[in-house]
This record gives sequence, structure tokens and C-alpha cells, in this order.
Amino acid sequence: MPASDHHLHASGDALSRRRLLRTSGSLLGTGALVGLSLPEILRLRAEAAALPAAPAKATSLIIVYLWGGLSHIDSLDPKPDAPPEVRGEFRPISTATPGIAFSEHLPRLARHTEKLAVIRSIHHDDAAHGRGMYWNLTGHKPPRVGNIPPLSGDWPSIAAMVSTLRPPPEGVPPAVRVPYPLVDNGTLQAGEYGGWLGVKVEPIIMRPSGGEPFAGVSRSLGAETFEIGKVDTGRVSRREELRSRLDHAPGRAADFASHDHFRDLARDILLGSAVREAHDIDREPPRVLESYGNHIGGRSLLLARRLTEAGVPVVQVCCAAGDLNGGSGDMWDTHGDNFNRLKSRLLPVFDRSVSALLEDLADRGTLGTTLVAVLTDFGRTPRVNGAAGRDHYPGVYSVALAGGGIRGGQVYGSSDGLGAFPLDRPCTPPDIHATLFHALGLSPRAELRDPLGRVFPATDGDVLDLF
Repeated sequence: MPASDHHLHASGDALSRRRLLRTSGSLLGTGALVGLSLPEILRLRAEAAALPAAPAKATSLIIVYLWGGLSHIDSLDPKPDAPPEVRGEFRPISTATPGIAFSEHLPRLARHTEKLAVIRSIHHDDAAHGRGMYWNLTGHKPPRVGNIPPLSGDWPSIAAMVSTLRPPPEGVPPAVRVPYPLVDNGTLQAGEYGGWLGVKVEPIIMRPSGGEPFAGVSRSLGAETFEIGKVDTGRVSRREELRSRLDHAPGRAADFASHDHFRDLARDILLGSAVREAHDIDREPPRVLESYGNHIGGRSLLLARRLTEAGVPVVQVCCAAGDLNGGSGDMWDTHGDNFNRLKSRLLPVFDRSVSALLEDLADRGTLGTTLVAVLTDFGRTPRVNGAAGRDHYPGVYSVALAGGGIRGGQVYGSSDGLGAFPLDRPCTPPDIHATLFHALGLSPRAELRDPLGRVFPATDGDVLDLF
């Protein structure tokens, strides 16, 4: 068996157990576990009951998504002893935590490792951007091959799942994406939508005011977008009065339910909810604004912090241009000119904005109740290619978590000396999802129902020992 296959199947027994637990979670109450003996059913019940109790620490989740695939070797998992064609141009630097090294182009984040848990052994089996994103944002294997635009039968995003299990206050969106949707090949991508949970829990899109944009292409392509600063609220009020009269007219069809949901949500946001006030990030003290920087990446993370304080359960920030656009622009798909793009554009924005977020949350005393997850599609190939770039690589990569009861100053797992495969404590996206649910005080096996009433557990992963 090739090394990559070995690592992808090394946890096969655990995955089989997870599938059984998933099946038992939806069928134990119906007596439909055909073919299993009573002792086997009782064992499955016992394993489900043995899942660790949720710490109930975090009340909100901020996802920092690095669209395109972060090069782990050039950021969170440097390999200084590897051959030059693997270790690349960057040198490692020490961090606030002895024994943990980062790339030299993450100097600010290096000062905040005592807040971070870095996972260096995550892997999956799909090297396509959209499907890699689907793995990481749903915690489930992509449902089909090729470019996958969103369909109603897809697995819901973690934002949709969390907001279903922890509904927001009235008038507050269930989840928000900032500042763009994720686009590849000119198409919105499955994985960040409501799927079979429905449009009412789909994350809407909001943008902060001002800030230097990411170079490249960023498009909405019809995704629900709210641009608060461009709306005449007096006109909204007058239209709402007219709409209220029309609602009582005979013959109104139920087919308008989805339209009504977004219309009512927009009305509530625009006519005085806490979310509208949260959008005005220029209310922040100059010191705070300066710490995040005058770039849309930093301003988006500041908006995310303010939105969670306004009651939004999950905010997902695309820390890149929204459209991969063939690898051209400020996104993490660095097939060519990897090192110049990272050091001059991508890593400085990421380093400053995420460091500012962690410091800001700590200063406000809300890091314990705000879970921060830095996620990406996959890693990049260990060997630098002929265009001074790195290509798609799901065999191993790095993500990071902070807040919400996560113990900082630690590394979970490791990759081998070339950054090619998990070496120690391999884990997968379902395990990250189980850990996120656990940190949010939600059971990883929490029941979700599709439109047919069928029950599914939120995730079949295992909670990582990060607490």
C-alpha cells in the first residue's frame, strides 16, 4: 500500500466505529439496526454515551478560512532540516511557546502561541479546492466528483449546523460570511450553505466598510448579500409599511417563504437590530482599528468579533480574494511564485489580522467564550515545483484553534520530516468538527433532521485531546 494510502486508512477501524455510531444515533430509537445482535447494540449505546461531556465554554465561533490551500511548510509547520527543494526559502522563528516554531513571516502570531492549539496532522483524500473545502466546512466526504456547486441535498456547513442547534436571537442572522462567498471556476461552491437544513440557516454575506481589498477577483454570484451602508433606512421603513398591507391581501402563495425569510431578516437588520450597529466598525477606538490594519482582511475579522458580540452564532471570514480565478490574485492557491506571494501579500495580512483578533478577544475577556478556528482546503506539496510554487496536497496540512476552552501553547500531532504525511496522532476534518462542537457545548452526536424527518448526527468524528 502506498504511504499516502496507509495514512489515509490508518484509522479505518475508528472510521468504521464512527459509521456505526452515526447509524446507531439515527436508528437506535427505531429498532432498525438489522443484523446487529443485542450485545452489539448495547455496546454502540455505551460508546455513544462515553463521548466526552461538553465543556460549554464557547458561545460563538469565528472561522478564519484560507481559501486556496495554505502551505503548511511555509507557515505553521516549517521543515528547516529538509532538503532545499522541500524546506523552501523561509526560515523558522521561535515563538512564545518553547519548542514551537513558525515561519519567519508570522512574527506577530508567534507572540500568541500561548493562545493557540496548532494541529499538524490533519489530512483527507481530495485535492480539488471545492471538495477540499467541503471536507473542512461540513466535516463530511464530498458527495460527487468534479466542480460541485451547492445543492439542497448537500451536507450543511458547520455554520448552518451550529445555528440550527443554537438559534440566534430574534432579528439576528443565523450565520454570516464576510466579506465574500467562495468561488472557483466561476461557480459558487458547495460546503458553505444550508444543504438539507434549508436556506433559513444559510450564512448571509456582509462586508465591512473600507479597507484595502485583496488583489484579484471577488464576486457574490447571487449569494444573499447585505450591504448596510448603501441602504436608505427611511425607504425601507416605508416599504415595510406597504408590504405589511400587501401581506394581508388574498391569494398570497406559500412559495414565497424563502423570499420572506431573507426580506424579514434584512428588515430586522436594517431597522435597528444590534447587527446594524455592529456593522459600524469605525465606532471602535483608533487603537483597536489600527491593530487590525486598514485592509479588508483585518476589518473583516474586526467585523466578525463585533457580529458575534451582537449574537450571531457563527461568522466565517474569507481571508483571501473570494474567487480562485485560476490562481491569480491574493488567495492561497500558490502554484506559482509561492514565496513572493506569501511574504509580500498573504502572510502579512493573515499574521496581523488574526493576531489582532486573538489579542482583542483576550483584552475584552471574551477569548474563553469565542472559539476561533483557522481552516483551509488542504496543504501544499512538499516539493517546490518548476514555477517556484507548491501544488495541491491533502496528504497532511495544518490548522489552528483558539479560545472556547482550547488549551493554548500546544501542537497536536506532527507531520514527517518532509511535511508529506502524518507522523503522529493523525486526524481528519470530522475530528476537527467534533472538537468544535465539543468546545461550543454541543454534542458531536447532536441530532439534525432533514426535510423527510430523517435523523443524522452532526458529526461522526472524535473529539481531539485539546482541552
